[in-house]
Amino acid sequence: MSRDLIRAWIEENAPASLRGTASTPFQGYWGGNSEFMSADQRLWFERCLERGWTAPKWPVEYGGGGMSVEEHRTWTEELQRLRMPLPLVGIGLTMIGPILLEAGSEAQKAEHLPPIIRGELRWCQGYSEPEAGSDLASLVCSTRFEGDEIIVNGQKIWTSHAEVSDWIFCLVRTDTSTKHGGISFLLIDMTSPGITTRTIELISGASPFCEVFLDDVRVPASNLVGEVNKGWGVAKALLRHERGMVGESIAAGGARLPVLQRWTLRDAAIERIGLVDGRLADPLLRDRIAQAEMDQECMRLTVKRANDKLKAGDNPGAETSILKIAGTELNQRRWDIGMAIAGPDGLGWEGDDYTDIDRGLARQWLRSRGNSIEGGTNEIQRNIVARHVLGLPKQ
Repeated sequence: MSRDLIRAWIEENAPASLRGTASTPFQGYWGGNSEFMSADQRLWFERCLERGWTAPKWPVEYGGGGMSVEEHRTWTEELQRLRMPLPLVGIGLTMIGPILLEAGSEAQKAEHLPPIIRGELRWCQGYSEPEAGSDLASLVCSTRFEGDEIIVNGQKIWTSHAEVSDWIFCLVRTDTSTKHGGISFLLIDMTSPGITTRTIELISGASPFCEVFLDDVRVPASNLVGEVNKGWGVAKALLRHERGMVGESIAAGGARLPVLQRWTLRDAAIERIGLVDGRLADPLLRDRIAQAEMDQECMRLTVKRANDKLKAGDNPGAETSILKIAGTELNQRRWDIGMAIAGPDGLGWEGDDYTDIDRGLARQWLRSRGNSIEGGTNEIQRNIVARHVLGLPKQ
C-alpha cells in the first residue's frame, strides 16, 4: 500500500477532534475496562479495527493488519504528522504480544492475540518483587505443580495498572536450586481466585502502581510461555521491547511535555519569560532548551535507526539499554526545564490560580524521578551496555 493510499485513508477516517492531540506516541484507547474518552475516540478505534490497524504489523490470521515494514513506517509517520493518537495502546501490543509472536505456542497465540487486537483485554507485568527489583533473578514467587495446574504463591510490586488489568504475565520460581535457570514465564488471569491488588501512592499524590498478592492461585500449565525453567530468556527478550518502547516514547514526544499540551518548552518559556531582541530573555534557560532540543533530535534519529532494524526483522538487542538510559535522563531534564520555566508557580498542582503551563507540572516532575529506576535502573543498563555492547570485562 502506497503512502498516498495510507494518507488518504487517514485523512478520510481520522476524526478532526483528535488531530493535534497526541503529545506522545502512546496515547490512545487502553482497552479492557477502560472508558473511551470521547465518541470520536471510539469511532477512530472501530474504524482502525475493521482493517486490523489496531495492530498494523501483526499477522492477518490473528486479526492484525499484516502491514509490511515500509507500510508500517509510513502509517506511523502519517499519524505523527497529524499528531493523531493511536487507535489502541498498552503493553498487550508493545510487550506481551510481540513475545507471544516470538516464543508463544500456536494455541497461546490463537487465544491471546485476537482479544488484544480487539481491545478486549488489558495486560500488566508481574516482574519486580519486594526483594527482587534490579536484581530480578532473585525473585522468589513460588510454584508447585499439581497435575495440569501450577499453584502460585508470592507478591509482585510496582505493577502498573494491575487494578484495572485482565491478565498479568509473571516471572515465577519453578526451581530453587539455581538462580537464572529456575525461572519460568507464566500467563495468569487476574480474575483467578487468590489474587489481590493494592494501589501504591507516590509522593506526587497519584500513581499507576500496585502490589499484587498471589495466594494459592491455580494456573493451567498450558499458560507457560516456553519451557519450564527457561523463562529468563523470555523475560530478557521482553525487557528489550520495554526499554526500546521507553526510548521511543521519549524520542517521539519531542520537546513537548504532555502536561503542556499545545506548548513546546520553547513556547512555554516565551509565554512566561518573554523575548528581548527576538531571543529568550534568560540566556541560561535558552541554552538549556537548545541543548534539550539537540539531544532530542539525536534521540529521534537513534530510535529511527533502531526501529529500522526491528522492522527489517531483527529482534531488539542490548542496544535498547542505551535508549532507556538516554531517553529517561532526557525526559527528566525536560521536566527540570519545565519547572524552571514555571518558577514558584510550579510548586503546586491544584487550584484555580494555576495556568495551563503550571497545572500538573510538579506532579509530573516528581513522577519523572522514577523514569531512571523503572524498567531496570539506569545503573543496571550501563552494566548491560558495558558488557554486551562494548564487550568490557566484568571486572
